[in-house]
Amino acid sequence: MQYRTLGRTGVQVSSLALGAMNFGRIGRTTQGEATAIVDAALEAGINVIDTADIYGDGESEEMVGKAVAGRRDDIVLATKATMPMGTERNHRGGSRRWLVTALDGSLRRLGVDHVDLYQIHRWDPGASDEETLSALTDLQRAGKIRYFGSSTFPAYRIVQAQWAARENRLSRYVTEQPSYSILQRGVESHVLPVTEQYGLGVLVWSPLASGWLSGAVRAGREVTTHRSAFMPERFDTTLPVNRARLDAVERLAEVADEAGLTMIQLALGFVTAHPAVTGALIGPRTPDHLRAQLAAADTVLSADVLDAIDGIVAPGTDLAPHEKHDTPPALLDPSLRRRRIASPY
Repeated sequence: MQYRTLGRTGVQVSSLALGAMNFGRIGRTTQGEATAIVDAALEAGINVIDTADIYGDGESEEMVGKAVAGRRDDIVLATKATMPMGTERNHRGGSRRWLVTALDGSLRRLGVDHVDLYQIHRWDPGASDEETLSALTDLQRAGKIRYFGSSTFPAYRIVQAQWAARENRLSRYVTEQPSYSILQRGVESHVLPVTEQYGLGVLVWSPLASGWLSGAVRAGREVTTHRSAFMPERFDTTLPVNRARLDAVERLAEVADEAGLTMIQLALGFVTAHPAVTGALIGPRTPDHLRAQLAAADTVLSADVLDAIDGIVAPGTDLAPHEKHDTPPALLDPSLRRRRIASPY
């Protein structure tokens, strides 16, 4: 296992981090399986576990808490908030009112008195940076969180939050968690340069592109991955965007074969090769999945292999731009990019 410094915090973290989204109902992973996965991950040298309150409506946090009981101090424990927790309109977002309540709920489910990294799961346009950062700063000063970070923020929001922290003399985000893979490289053109500029640690999610890069999705083979069962449109190869992904996967498989690598090693070795990336989040559903992903822990891709990947998916390119999660709201809502004409009356 490789270890890297998380931004400017001085904290040493493994280059592969354990994502716990699949623990519980999402991945149909039992407590016994989750504990076995945590045991194997820690034994292999992983020291970061990342979850969120919304994963299974808190079920993932509960399972992580039980799995790490008695060894909490050896783990960099991370969770997230802001996504809707139920139907009540104020049980979401980046307000002080909600973040204080949400963190208490996460700590209770995890069975701990603090988390090492508390992340804003998505930028909340309804809450000012000062509102969110001041709440996070107070929670940090209270000892309930050690550091805080952002997740899937557009580049301009990362910059704005850094400015707001400095302007208001508040603590700042020290990490960003973007989606990044060989098939989704858009963050290379905007997010990753900004994180490097501000010295943020970067923990990337979906490095296997929702399973497209796991080796399980190939031409002429029925797609039977867990993710395809509840997101079939993302794997419907009659759609042009998915045909383009499949074509890229077939060419990438040739590169992997020539280099003596599995597709998983190629995919994880690619994202961890970027100088802005601290680590990659893996989200195994089973111990077998974990073992396959741990095989990439020490993978270092040669320049020839990285050049071949660039020739298949150009740097800064998203093969499925409609699946991005950091798109500015004005690109999704026409009313936000059309000037209102004042009534003459």
